[in-house]
Order: sequence, then structure tokens, then C-alpha cells
Amino acid sequence: MKKQPEITDKTRQTFKNVFCDLYSQKPIEKISIQEIANKSGYNRSTFYQYFTDIYELLDYVEEGVMKSIYEEMASRELSTHSFQDALQCLENAEEISVFKALLGDYGAIHFVERLKREIPFEKLIADLPTNDTLAPYLIEFYISTLLSLFRLWIRNDKDLSSEELVKLIDSLFANGIKSYYCFGTVNEG
Repeated sequence: MKKQPEITDKTRQTFKNVFCDLYSQKPIEKISIQEIANKSGYNRSTFYQYFTDIYELLDYVEEGVMKSIYEEMASRELSTHSFQDALQCLENAEEISVFKALLGDYGAIHFVERLKREIPFEKLIADLPTNDTLAPYLIEFYISTLLSLFRLWIRNDKDLSSEELVKLIDSLFANGIKSYYCFGTVNEG
């Protein structure tokens, strides 16, 4: 007898949610299949019906995020992308708990590198210098900064509105940090 698709999807989603909750609290090496199964309300054999191991579950979570980002980006016109559009693509792509896990303290750097490779953030840079030697460094600086600030924003439970975050990032890229930090005091921007 075949399982109903709704039950299969619900079971996968439960494993995913429990995994993300655990992964945001500790390294993947410290997460056991038994722990995921117990917290999910299933047994280990049910876990193995869906995933061969924790790393396949991690791949499933990452693929889901990437698929959501691609779908969100496809619904937007590429030529009009701004950083705010990119932020909304990331923010809308999945539940925040997934990003907290994948981009959190225990998340793997390979996911950040994958985001850098697969999302065309470089299209957000206007007037990129044609100097082929500097361009990769400028793109890396820009993308790394954006992702680092996005990670911090997620870890801080989105303590700024997305508009405030975009305004801060635009200001930092345009004016540097000096407008916020002057002679040992922080200026409210």
C-alpha cells in the first residue's frame, strides 16, 4: 500500500523542522538520527524511509531553500533587481528557522559559498569596474558583506525592518562606517 503524498510531505517537513531546530543549537556531528526521530515523534526506521543519513537531510533542506530562492527570483524581473529585492528573495524563500540553522553558528560554510556561487548577487553592483584584476575582489567583498549582514540580521531575530537593514547597507557601501563611528562614540544613523 502506497503512502499518501500529504503524509509523506508532512513527515519530511517534520524531520526538516526538527533537524533545523537542532542544527541551530549544535554542530551536525552532534545530531543523531535517533534524536531527530524521537523529537519528530517517529522511529529511526521511518527516518531511513526518507533519508539515508543526516547529510542527505541537510542536502534536502539546502535544496529546498535554493529552489525557493530560484522561484522567488524567477518571479521578479532580473534587470530591476536591487539589494532589497535580493533580501526579499532570501527572506521569503523559506522559514526563518531554516536560515537560522543553515547560516547560524553551526551551519556549514559550504552553504554560504553555494549562495555566493548560485545567486547572481554581482548583478546588484552598478558600474562594476572593467579592471579584470580587481573585479573578483570587489564582487567577493560586496557579496560577503551582504551575506554576513543578512546572517547577523537573522541571528538577531530581524531586529531591524528589512527597509532599515537595506538603508544601513546602502549607507555603509556609500559612506563607509565613519558616519556611524566617530572618535569612540557611535552616531545613530
